[in-house]
Amino acid sequence: MSKKKSKKEIQELEPQFYMSRVNIPVRNYRVYYMSNKEKIINFIIAFVVGALVAFEFYGGLFKDQYGEATTATTISNAVIMVLVGAIAGKLFLPIRTKGIIEKNKRKLKEQFRNMLESINTSLGAGNNVIDSFQSAFDGLKVQYDEDAFILHELKVILVGNRNGIDIEILLADFGERSDIDDIRSFASVFEICYRKGGNLKDVINNTHAVLSDKMAIMEDIETMVAANKGEQNVMIMMPIALIAIIKLMSPEFGDNYTTPAGILATTLGIICFVASYYMGRKILDINI
Repeated sequence: MSKKKSKKEIQELEPQFYMSRVNIPVRNYRVYYMSNKEKIINFIIAFVVGALVAFEFYGGLFKDQYGEATTATTISNAVIMVLVGAIAGKLFLPIRTKGIIEKNKRKLKEQFRNMLESINTSLGAGNNVIDSFQSAFDGLKVQYDEDAFILHELKVILVGNRNGIDIEILLADFGERSDIDDIRSFASVFEICYRKGGNLKDVINNTHAVLSDKMAIMEDIETMVAANKGEQNVMIMMPIALIAIIKLMSPEFGDNYTTPAGILATTLGIICFVASYYMGRKILDINI
């Protein structure tokens, strides 16, 4: 009997794009796969930073009694820099990927809110649902670039509707792919109202209001914690800067960091700062 795959493994198997019913590729916003070029660039950046930090903290081991570098020193420097750089590059790629996914979702949520506002205005002017979606598409084309997420989604909805696919089915598919609760909820309520004669204008207006309130609250929270995030980043950089200053201004004192006690103290300090960084990220990562 095969073992159940973890959530992470299942996500890694998901395609970034699906083929829609109208033969137009549609995005899966739950995942993002970097191109080879993106992977190489991000890996190199993280590798260089990791290697330099490793050299700063652990470089200069195995010097002779006169403080001169030996062959073992050169080898240890190279091994430490390559090893830590490779680890940094490996760890940074999923972090960067997660950041891109979150950024895409924020963009989509904002664009979706503007779409609802446009549809609501069109419905208020007496247009039917399909004409309102078309009006939103025409209006948003002026506001966004042609590769904007919402323009592509509206295009799929309009083309699908012209090919006889129910608009609520297209919206439900969009909601699932978006991985955004507000869009999924809107698609579910839209289906009920559209088929049973509910007040779509009120549904769209309420969804727009809720989204706007959420985004306004998030902006307020981000403004409030921006200073704390800045302080956190400064505190993370402080040990690196202090060690660099000490080793540059007093190489003799800096050699103490290459002793067994110095290596142990440095390692414990790094572990504490890394742990505090992730704890701080967890505390400051506020979702609504």
